[in-house]
Amino acid sequence: MSIAAEPTNRGTRASPPFAHIHPEFRDVMSCPDQQRLAFLDQPRWIGYERAQLALDTLQALMNKPRQPRMPNLLIVGDSNNGKTTLIQRFKALCGEGYVNENGDPVKPVIVAEAPPSADEKGLYISILERFWAPYRASAPAAQLRYQVVHQLRECHVRILVIDEFHSLLTGSASKQREVMNAIKLLCNEVGIPIVGVGTRDAVRVLHTDPQHASRFEVFPLPLWELDPTFQKLLAGFERVLPLKKPSRLSSPEIATMAHAISGGNLGDLHRLLVACAHAAITSGEEQITEKILRSNAWLQPTKGIREVM
Repeated sequence: MSIAAEPTNRGTRASPPFAHIHPEFRDVMSCPDQQRLAFLDQPRWIGYERAQLALDTLQALMNKPRQPRMPNLLIVGDSNNGKTTLIQRFKALCGEGYVNENGDPVKPVIVAEAPPSADEKGLYISILERFWAPYRASAPAAQLRYQVVHQLRECHVRILVIDEFHSLLTGSASKQREVMNAIKLLCNEVGIPIVGVGTRDAVRVLHTDPQHASRFEVFPLPLWELDPTFQKLLAGFERVLPLKKPSRLSSPEIATMAHAISGGNLGDLHRLLVACAHAAITSGEEQITEKILRSNAWLQPTKGIREVM
């Protein structure tokens, strides 16, 4: 797929200082180098179309009226491709806890992590941990389930997210069915949608029972293609990198090189650009060049075993 040539600016109006940086972050440019380097490591949301569609889908699910068969969602993608960051963004936007007019605590969004292997009690304990609720790990599964249902209702939870959903593949087939039946029961009992988040293997968890597969829509987060949307993503990254000179990351040459190194993986791309920006600041270059990209080409995608040089 072809990529777009970098647009030329034919205007004659003078640009403000550091016009290549988002206005919200331009004040960082007056800070010493050490503070700019620290700024690079701070978590920061870079929006893109697929992520916005996912956020809109999650919000629509959250606002669904309660019904006997609530719709569920499974978000899947390669490791380090932005799934957990997406969920954290959703929670920041829609899941802020508060106290309602009746003095009740409200937690609209609960994000729990699947247990390391398929285990019903482990799932309940993971959810209870998010409420800071006292529990006995040695208690029977039925008692822990009762506590989970009580907490979900008491805190007016509107959506439950289970991260690392693919972990449920670890364990016997009977254990997997047990956990999936527990998830179905929670969905039915409380009347809220449940969202799983995991690698592509997570889809196999749904096929332990045809009923589970029919309840979950699958939302993929694919690797990035080398195309204009990838260039747009790079332009978004450039807006938050505290470099004194524009790097023109969306140019065909740099975009092609960045895609080749990162493999189109969002997390690896972020890691690459942060490393390159760090090198640009410490060297005084103040922009990401092809030379700096080549010097960081060893930052290969995280999938698989890295080659030891």
